[in-house]
Amino acid sequence: MITKSDKNKARLKRHLRVRKKISGTNERPRLSVFRSSKHIYAQLIDDVKGVTLAAASTVDKEFAEVGNGGSVESARKVGELIAKRAKEKGYESVVFDRGGYLYHGRIQALADAAREAGLQF
Repeated sequence: MITKSDKNKARLKRHLRVRKKISGTNERPRLSVFRSSKHIYAQLIDDVKGVTLAAASTVDKEFAEVGNGGSVESARKVGELIAKRAKEKGYESVVFDRGGYLYHGRIQALADAAREAGLQF
């Protein structure tokens, strides 16, 4: 039987494999995504300096009226919000880090919404 812990270990291994190849800079930050069962989080990260440049999640005040933070629709809204915040800070192009998750469902919805809102990756 596969437990939740085994799934997370496999995801972390995939994430490390991806992180060997990609890195965010000040000109092109890394758009990192974390997904939990109830929420989804996105951050723009400059790996050279080790700082978070912008962040958005379903825990933000803008999502107080949204009932379920773990839905595809809420992931889409987070994608739009992170793109808006990135553009406000002057970032047009990012490197997408799916965090070891499959590019499907909420991860895909967030990425597609960020692209539609003007981010390039």
